[in-house]
Parts: sequence; C-alpha cells; structure tokens
Amino acid sequence: MKNKFLQNTLILAGVAVFLIAVPTLLTAAGVLNAYSAGILSLGGIYAIMAISVNLISGITGQLSLGQAGFMALGGYATILLTNNCHIPLAISVIIAALITAFFGFLIGFPTLKLEGDYLAIVTLAFGEIIRVVLVNMKSLTGGPNGITFPTKLTLDPTIAVMVILTVLTLIVVFIQNIIRSSYGRAILAVREDEIAAKSSGIPVFKYKMLGFVLASFVAGIGGALYVMYVGFIKPDQAAFAKSVDYLIFVVLGGMGSMTGSILSAFVLTFLQEWLRFLQNYRLLFYPVVLIIVMLFKPQGLLGTKELSFIKFFVWVKAGGFKTLLGKIKNFKIKRGAK
Repeated sequence: MKNKFLQNTLILAGVAVFLIAVPTLLTAAGVLNAYSAGILSLGGIYAIMAISVNLISGITGQLSLGQAGFMALGGYATILLTNNCHIPLAISVIIAALITAFFGFLIGFPTLKLEGDYLAIVTLAFGEIIRVVLVNMKSLTGGPNGITFPTKLTLDPTIAVMVILTVLTLIVVFIQNIIRSSYGRAILAVREDEIAAKSSGIPVFKYKMLGFVLASFVAGIGGALYVMYVGFIKPDQAAFAKSVDYLIFVVLGGMGSMTGSILSAFVLTFLQEWLRFLQNYRLLFYPVVLIIVMLFKPQGLLGTKELSFIKFFVWVKAGGFKTLLGKIKNFKIKRGAK
C-alpha cells in the first residue's frame, strides 16, 4: 500500500512538473504563442466541462442538458465574490464551485426522482431559467451585455495554460479516486441496474445525488476558469446550445470514459480552429462527425475504457518497451523469411 501511494505521488508530481515546465520551454523557444496557448486553454476548460457532463451521463447514467447553466453560475459567482465581496481570487473559485454544488443539490433533490427524457427536460429548463435570470439581474450581472473580468490568466497565455491544465489534472485525479472508491462503485452499480442496486441495499437516490452534486462542483470550477481566462462572461454562456456542445464531447469520447471525453474536447477544439477558413461551414463539422460515430461506433471512441498513467508506468517498469521492440524485431524477421 505504501509503495502504491508513493508510486501514485511520484507520477502525479511528474505530471505536474511536465505541465509547468513544457509550456514554459515551448514559450521560450517561440513554439507556443498566444494563439496556440489560447486554443490549449479553451480545450482544457472544455475538457473540464466534458468531465462534468460525463459524471452525470456516463458515470451516474442520467441525461442532463443543463450543465452550461452550472458553468455560468460558477463564472458569475467568481466575479461577484472577487469584485463585490473582495475575496481573493483562489478562494473565490472554491466558494463559487461550492455555491454551484449547492444549486446542484437544490435542483437535483426534486428532479433526480425523474428518469430519462423527463430529467433531461427539467435540466434543460433549469439552464434556460438561469439564462433568463442572469439577463434580468442587470445590477449584478450586467444584463445581456455581461461582465468583464480581466485577470492575470487573461493577460498571460502561458500562465493560463499551466493553471488550467494543472487544475484539469487535479480534477481527473480527484474524480478517478472517487470512482475507484466504494462510493464510486455504488454509483456505477446504480448506473448499470437500479433495481439490482436497490435490492442489494444501495440507496439509489443518495448516490444519484452524489454524482449530480459532484458534476455541478466541477462545472462551477470550469466556469470560474472560463471567466479568469476569457475575462468576460454573458448570460448566453448558459444557453442550451452550450450544454449540447459539452454533451457532444462526451458522446464522441465515450460515455463513461473520462480520458475519452478529455481527448475529444481537445481534438474538437483544435479542429474548430483549424477549419476556420471554412467560415460558417465549419459549424457543420460537429453534426457530421457525430452522425459518423453514432453509425459506426455508437459507444464512442473509447467506450468505457480509460487511459492510465499508472498502468503505463507499471508497463514501462516491467519492461514493456523492450518486449514491444522484441515483437517488432520478430515480426520483421518472419516477414523477411517469407
């Protein structure tokens, strides 16, 4: 147990050093400019939102269409706590995420007794309610014009990349540890079969609520990072179309696969920028890709599989590269013999 904890700590420390050192070196070498850093930062924020959606749709097994509303709540709460209450930014982010989780609890308590399409409709309505409230509370939210909120992340793209990717890594580690715990196993049991889970003594509603609140907390952090990086937010950030975008990341990456959702978020964010020369026609890319994936691989690119740093580290430690090179060498010898 002690060796495993030390191994996990070393891997996490190595990833943290990598996320800090690589952007710094790439910036110094002139490879990472403000434009590419901006795409990486947005990809990281969208990956956090994909994790939030996947917690509900992939892990808990409930369909939610209101995650953009929680993201907007987290963003606005961060701004109001920092500007109006004069709370330090780092603490404001944590409090904003907790406020978002509290709203997730308030929404989830009456709605999680519903299932399927009914839950999706209720969460969709919640997102629209948030948007309308933000539009009309002009004294606090700036109305439809939104609020500006420039921070150091807005002004320095390299720091933004390091902060956002580091927070993304910490969230992944946190969520993966929860999934592997007894709580996570109970949530997965509820996802697979509610009746069987209930007959085994698992309180289904409690674990549904836990998944929903956790997803709201993560969405709140995503909203806080969004306003810190972009330096601006408006009520349209809570629109239904935004929730659908985040859901697409999860569907393409794989329902239940955190790493699949993250990869999908980064790839689609980069592709949207690379296809900018197509102007508005690039907006057709999402639906076309979604149709193709649903036809040929409906479970998503990774399904429920996860890429693991720990398994990769163990594989390398066990001589995985040496074994792989040996197989390639034997393949070449057999091919030459033929």
